[in-house]
Amino acid sequence: MEREQDKQQNKMGVLPINKLLLSMALPMMASMLVQALYNIVDSIFVSKISEDALSAVSLAFPVQTFMIAIGSGTGVGINAYLSRSLGENNRRNVNRAATNGIMLVFISALIFIIFGLFFVRMFFDGQSADNPEIIEYGVSYLSICSVLSFALFGQMTFERLLQSTGKTFYAMITQGTGAIINLILDPILIFGLYGFPEMGVAGAALATVAGQIIAMGLAIYFNLKKNKEINFSFKRFRPHLKTIKTIYSVGVPSILMMSIGSIMTFGINQILISFSSTAVAVFGVYFKIQSFVFMPVFGLNNGMIPIVAYNYGALNKERILKTIRLAVIYAVSIMVVGFIVFQTCTEWLLQLFDASDEMLQIGVPALRTISMSFIPAGFCIIIISVFQSFGRGVISLIISVIRQLVILLPTAFLLSFLCEGNYVAPIWFAFPIAEVSAVVLSVLFFIKIHKTVIKPLGKTENAV
Repeated sequence: MEREQDKQQNKMGVLPINKLLLSMALPMMASMLVQALYNIVDSIFVSKISEDALSAVSLAFPVQTFMIAIGSGTGVGINAYLSRSLGENNRRNVNRAATNGIMLVFISALIFIIFGLFFVRMFFDGQSADNPEIIEYGVSYLSICSVLSFALFGQMTFERLLQSTGKTFYAMITQGTGAIINLILDPILIFGLYGFPEMGVAGAALATVAGQIIAMGLAIYFNLKKNKEINFSFKRFRPHLKTIKTIYSVGVPSILMMSIGSIMTFGINQILISFSSTAVAVFGVYFKIQSFVFMPVFGLNNGMIPIVAYNYGALNKERILKTIRLAVIYAVSIMVVGFIVFQTCTEWLLQLFDASDEMLQIGVPALRTISMSFIPAGFCIIIISVFQSFGRGVISLIISVIRQLVILLPTAFLLSFLCEGNYVAPIWFAFPIAEVSAVVLSVLFFIKIHKTVIKPLGKTENAV
């Protein structure tokens, strides 16, 4: 009886699915659009310094992606376990998921503090030994981001806790505030406005970290004041190995999956830099611009995960299936719009970054070709996250490994033999080839999951 009453009080178990998904996802989509805007503006300001500065930030991107992978992957594990525990009305596991999760991400931050203090120069020396200016820019930028990475980890974790209990509006406020602070501070610290010293790329890094620190503080405040479903008391806290194992059963595959993206980016950068540093800058610019398309889908994705996880815990398969269908439709629709923009406004997008003639020559075919992968990517993002919601993160990992390491990187390497000088256009076709392969794998795995996990669930009541 207590479980039934609790479910009636939780909107994830009773609200109409379309209304619920939009109410959960739209705030996250809006905040991630702001985040994407800041990513783009951040690079636009850096491009005003020089193309070498832009190349340095692009070369730093795999490490930043790896940081995000650890924070976000652990957050996915916390989110899925906590939401499922809410659906099961298991308050002890809810609190254990939160407290152990907070401990894990701050331990993770120590790894990057050590990296930032001792290994950043080694990282750049291995990539740009023939261009000392790129090395110095990169070391300056990445050292700050790594040593102060606790802010990134803290922000992501406390925002995930808000999302897992359905309080996505507050997560939107924290993300949006952090991004706006970053936007305001970027030109001030980079160019030395209003009496501040001109700091160049170091200013860009400090602006980023400052936004993250403020966002983390807000997220902590909202959790303590508004998130009544979680008890944040650390009195007599002890690490709970079973909880940690459960979090990482979903989190580690997710971390590895996103880390594979970091490896892929690093590998593509190494292929491109053998032709020109401009090609690396183009690839970095692509990632900044495409975030404006992908971030809303990730916001939709973050809104979907707790709904699916909650209703999995509540054994309501009709609500699960309708949530998945609607999420796929919305994600693919967003990607269609992104594809059209990338095909029709290519030169304008590149000119935002003060593109030289060489950068336009490389960038126009790059953006148009890679954007062919957007529509299948929208489908894959949702389906892969469904696997994570069910605690089947290994499946997501398998798909990601095959897509990025087995297909994309080797294909890009083989296509590079068709390139010469500044002509690197064939390399970009590796992206749509890999994404179509991922769609096939996702469909095959989903058929299996539907048969073995979703179909046997007890409840068959109609979703509204």
